[in-house]
Amino acid sequence: MKFEQLQKDMMAAMKARDKVRKDALSALVSAAKKAAIDEGCRDNISEEIVDRIILKEIKSVKEQIETCPDSRTDLKQEYQARFDIFQEYAPKMMSAEEIEAFIREKFADVAAQKNKGLIMKSVMPELKGKADGSVINQVVAKLCQ
Repeated sequence: MKFEQLQKDMMAAMKARDKVRKDALSALVSAAKKAAIDEGCRDNISEEIVDRIILKEIKSVKEQIETCPDSRTDLKQEYQARFDIFQEYAPKMMSAEEIEAFIREKFADVAAQKNKGLIMKSVMPELKGKADGSVINQVVAKLCQ
């Protein structure tokens, strides 16, 4: 996701007076800016940073939904709305089949050793932000059998 697109969508939500959407996108924009400043690339915010922030925010909101008491339906609805908006901007994740094909193609020598820790150590930097860690873990476990 391009940072500029995120900002344009936030502006459109402001003009449409869609407070929930504006607040959610504003949180993403400010988190992306903060991450870029922390990494020393304030003026040029890459898609990789934006995607990483979106995934981090999705994880955070998912946690909020799960820990929210059932009696607080108003809060749950707010978190769910935010989660749904974040999902629209989330990068497409690789499926288990795609992950398995990727590992067999690029890491065939490592996968042949059937050492789960070694495979995970090799694969995770390549797939970070492109695939869910738990899905990668399941695929590697299956390959090591």
